[in-house]
Amino acid sequence: MNICSRLSVVLLGLIFTLPSLAEEVRTERQAISSPALAALNLPFSDAVLVGNTLYLSGNGGLDLETMKVPDDPREEAQLLMENFKATLALADMTLDDLVSVTIYCPDLSLYAEFNEVYRTYFTGDFPARAFIGSGPLLFGMRFEMQGIAVK
Repeated sequence: MNICSRLSVVLLGLIFTLPSLAEEVRTERQAISSPALAALNLPFSDAVLVGNTLYLSGNGGLDLETMKVPDDPREEAQLLMENFKATLALADMTLDDLVSVTIYCPDLSLYAEFNEVYRTYFTGDFPARAFIGSGPLLFGMRFEMQGIAVK
């Protein structure tokens, strides 16, 4: 069998094998929502799990029972981190599984206050992060964070 014939056989084998390999690579999406958020019937999930990667929606320091933000920015940052931690737990993950977060804040003078709280929530390396000045946030929140976690 000459080289062209062998190459044709290999290529034909690949053509028939690639679709089944592609099916194995596809991963099912699983929407994850806390009961408190699900009860609000909002048009998004707390997070979406794809394989071992969790994509977390923007979350703030909003008390979902009262729909109010604490008066103290540090308390708001703490509530945000607790809300994020609870969402991660629904996917059997922790804050240490976060690889990237983005924080939106309409008042950049609160950067140090946010960091004071934020740094207490990690035991290992911090995730990659952006702290972005934004326009007003829903419900008068000072902070909103979204992220990606990998188990």
